[in-house]
Amino acid sequence: ESGLVVVTESELYNTKAVIRRRGHSRTTNVEAIIRDVSELREGDPVVHAAHGVGRYHGLETISTEEGPAEFVRIDYANDAKLFVPVSQLNLISRYTGADSEHAPLNNLGRGDWEKARKKAAQKVRDTAAELLHLYAMREAKQGFAFETESSDYQAFCEGFAFEETPDQAAAIAAVINDMHSGRPMDRLVCGDVGFGKTEVAIRAAFKAATDGKQVAVLVPTTILALQHYRSFVHRLRDFPVKVEYLNRTKSSKETSRILSELAEGRIDILIGTHKILGKQVKFHDLGLLIIDEEQKFGVAAKEKLTQMSVNVDTLTLTATPIPRTLQFSLMGSRDLSVISTPPPNRQPIITESHLFSEEIIRDAVNAELDRGGQVYFVHNRVEDLMTLQGMVTRLCPRARVGIGHGKMPAEQLEKLIMDFIYGEFDVLISTTIVENGIDIPNANTIIVNNAQNFGLSDLHQLRGRVGRGSQRGYCYLLSPGDELLTPDARRRLRAIEEFSDLGSGFNIAMQDLDIRGAGNLLGAEQSGFIADIGFETYQKIMQEAIAELRSEGLEMPGMSDAEQGVVDKMSYISDSVIEIDVEAELPDSYVQQPAEKLRLYRELDTARNEEMLKSFEAKLIDRFGPLPRPAAELLNVVRLRWEAVRLGMERVKVKNGLMIVHFVGDDDSPYYKSDTFMELLRKVTQRPDRFVLKQHNNRLAMTVRGIKDVAAGYEVLKSL
Repeated sequence: ESGLVVVTESELYNTKAVIRRRGHSRTTNVEAIIRDVSELREGDPVVHAAHGVGRYHGLETISTEEGPAEFVRIDYANDAKLFVPVSQLNLISRYTGADSEHAPLNNLGRGDWEKARKKAAQKVRDTAAELLHLYAMREAKQGFAFETESSDYQAFCEGFAFEETPDQAAAIAAVINDMHSGRPMDRLVCGDVGFGKTEVAIRAAFKAATDGKQVAVLVPTTILALQHYRSFVHRLRDFPVKVEYLNRTKSSKETSRILSELAEGRIDILIGTHKILGKQVKFHDLGLLIIDEEQKFGVAAKEKLTQMSVNVDTLTLTATPIPRTLQFSLMGSRDLSVISTPPPNRQPIITESHLFSEEIIRDAVNAELDRGGQVYFVHNRVEDLMTLQGMVTRLCPRARVGIGHGKMPAEQLEKLIMDFIYGEFDVLISTTIVENGIDIPNANTIIVNNAQNFGLSDLHQLRGRVGRGSQRGYCYLLSPGDELLTPDARRRLRAIEEFSDLGSGFNIAMQDLDIRGAGNLLGAEQSGFIADIGFETYQKIMQEAIAELRSEGLEMPGMSDAEQGVVDKMSYISDSVIEIDVEAELPDSYVQQPAEKLRLYRELDTARNEEMLKSFEAKLIDRFGPLPRPAAELLNVVRLRWEAVRLGMERVKVKNGLMIVHFVGDDDSPYYKSDTFMELLRKVTQRPDRFVLKQHNNRLAMTVRGIKDVAAGYEVLKSL
């Protein structure tokens, strides 16, 4: 009707358009990933730094003395409400505790939040000291500095049959840089199933082997050991690197030969299950330890790994790190690389949760067989597998059905998997032995029975068995009715359905952290006071405790004087409250949608320097037009807060041409002996006409005259 014809590129040129990812479009920004998970919905629990746990109830515009202003509403116990100016959004974090549905809401004005924080701070201090000690030991340890990249390494990289995704290339570069440094590597590479973690490990192993060091690759299952052995041998076939594997399928004679050659240094890379942790396994010169799917190993195995990895580079691979591992990495005591860009042509796996139904099983199996594919059917009770085989055969008479489980003789299990790989049968009914290591592009439907009994990471790993080629994968989670499920089981099934996008393993790990809680960082405890204060507050208290211990002389070995100075400068306060008498917000006339507005506020809160702020400003102007005055003031509030934190000012008030600042509240704080404070004191005492220092409620405060707006206040603090 409009006389318009739309012609696509592929119709004109008969080619399929390829979307080229820019290198920086999905870079590994862990903080951004966490914030994506933390998008707030009405009713979600949040933590206010000064008032504790409440529930978020959206944005509201309220008339004040200075005119209408935008606030975040948080509801607390006994119907109390708190309205937080959007310029103080940095004081709010998402509550991540053991169970957000039953988050312990605090009472406003009763002091129970302060008590919970103090109780946590006392417990955390000991953990912080131990963590600092561990980190210091790691920094002080002398590792092996591998040689810089050689022509052999370049040739090996070029033998990779695929183009690295941006995240994969970044992870490889980070690992190789770690190996070149003289400090033992301790890096966690978190990436979805099939996103290229194995290639990262193979490159590191090649680097170590060609530099004369041995490599141990520890995997949780016999099948995964075999799968990795095939992958390593295939990639290293043109190079003089000897690879062997050790698991229960090996005869005593073969095992003795492998152990002998390993001790003599004739084996470069040994892949194996728990067996390689045995006392009889002796390496000639171990240089690199690779741990695949760390969450599958128990405490005893990890103790043994800790002993093995003294002065040895350690690389841990996982799709869904356990909460404690993730917590260590987020706190910086382990290096972290996240691979979240999927390989080209990979499609998200369609995940559906259903009540157990023979009709769904029949339709799912028949649909997969109709497109020439194969099916996994996972049920974690060996005793029931024969019954399920009979049921599937009855429902789908044309399907050839096999059974597999960990109690089978090793040789029989290996043959069964090989037969399935070569298409000898259509449906594999098994326990969770298929969770790790089986890579069969032709198997693209998985049915998980009694899914409520599996952990989040298990469900994610099982789902990752399908959709590994260009075919669309389907995952069906079968469970009893809702009334028979625990609240946590319901949340797990909801989370695995919700996070079905490619690269969602990290998000699932964060959800796991949310559901299970973080637990004690260094001990065996798996729960505690974190439920009372939330994970982000726990992290903040931990960082404050670490800063305090450092200020008392617990410095970090291996840290230069300049780096220690940066730590000292940043450790006095973690935040500053800004109060102003002008509008500082994104007005409704500028950004209409509340959800989008909140997302922009949170993005602004992540800005850490002027470059990031300028980039944010440019994006706003590009999308919504020139900045109105309240939006420009909001950016200035962010700048003012940076300077206040740098100078140790806990509160800054700009009003009626004056700026009043309150310094660190603790008289005994090392801040008052720091170079930062001494320099500030020297500058302000030279201008008594403009700067007035005084004690206010036993706290040091300062009044600055001649401040016409927030920008002027920022310039003054910047000059100090």
